[in-house]
Amino acid sequence: MSSLYLHIPFCTRKCPYCDFFSVAAAPRQLRQYVDLLCLDISLLGNRKENRAPLETIYFGGGTPSLLNAEQVERILKCLDRQIGISPGAEITLEANPGTITARRLEGYLRAGINRLSLGVQSFNQSHLEKLGRVHNREQALNSIGMARRAGCDNLSLDLMFALPGQTAAQLQADLNELLSLHPEHISIYGLTFEAGTPYAKRLQAGKIQPCPDNLYAEQYRLIDDMLQTAGFEHYEISNFARPEKRCRHNQIYWQRQTCLAVGAGAHAFLDRGWGERRHIPAALEKYEEALTNGLNPTRLLERFDRQGAMKEYAYLALRTKDGIDPHDFEQRFGCPVEKAFAPALEQVKTHLRRNDGSWSFDLDGWLIYDHLISYFL
Repeated sequence: MSSLYLHIPFCTRKCPYCDFFSVAAAPRQLRQYVDLLCLDISLLGNRKENRAPLETIYFGGGTPSLLNAEQVERILKCLDRQIGISPGAEITLEANPGTITARRLEGYLRAGINRLSLGVQSFNQSHLEKLGRVHNREQALNSIGMARRAGCDNLSLDLMFALPGQTAAQLQADLNELLSLHPEHISIYGLTFEAGTPYAKRLQAGKIQPCPDNLYAEQYRLIDDMLQTAGFEHYEISNFARPEKRCRHNQIYWQRQTCLAVGAGAHAFLDRGWGERRHIPAALEKYEEALTNGLNPTRLLERFDRQGAMKEYAYLALRTKDGIDPHDFEQRFGCPVEKAFAPALEQVKTHLRRNDGSWSFDLDGWLIYDHLISYFL
């Protein structure tokens, strides 16, 4: 099984909390970038790094919904021609509510997109403004309605929590509104202050206060309780899904399976040897220069040895409800997980649960994940 991630590094404007690679773009730049993506895909196909048809494709960013339907269709046709797309492949496009129209959504679905991920973040107008989102509450609701009317039956909605000054009642109102819209998938993200972002600078200047740890935990537990009560499976730290609606693409990441990448700022993982991580530098000029000279734009980030691969396996698997499968671990690495991580398992045992033989963290374990996972690294 193989997958591919496309990075679309353009936004209408950058949100003050975001540290992903993105820049403002004119229509001409978008057209040129699509040309580069198709060239990148052609070179990737020629390298034969992937010989299996793609099972998942993910348009991420940035704001992929700045691409029009014709551009998305061109990219998908290029992928099918150069690499191959498996029948029934999951093809996701991230979209911001302030950038889409009914016509554009209909075009995306005709082009082959069969899963939409909408960055709603909040239904509270005041919070949307503080987050610097380009859309308002009405646009968020309208975009969801347009997606359904266009025929989208696999819709994921993003929601942020632990916002400055956010109360439990405000979060509960957001969750009630979210559930009333009946999405198939929900991703939740606690606000973080990433180095170099405007929000981090405001934090350093004392102009904004982070959510206290106890309130963060209270809000996370509220989310878990409300969404699981509503029938969602909490299958990863930040992700909930209706039955059979997990994000297949993200599971490729957590299972350390091959995921190819195209686009400036994109990251790839190759399941060869003990694994290899590569990236494409987040620089449009260098990306164009490499491709126009027929060069591979990716650069090696890390080539794993056996010990490093075992650590990353644990790091990724314990983010998920499925956790560490002892049989799979021993098949991959030739030793029992209990032997490889005996001291770590002892240190975190109060937060471990056994589910069909697998090791996973409980909810409180996920709340202190960074602390617990340090024992495995």
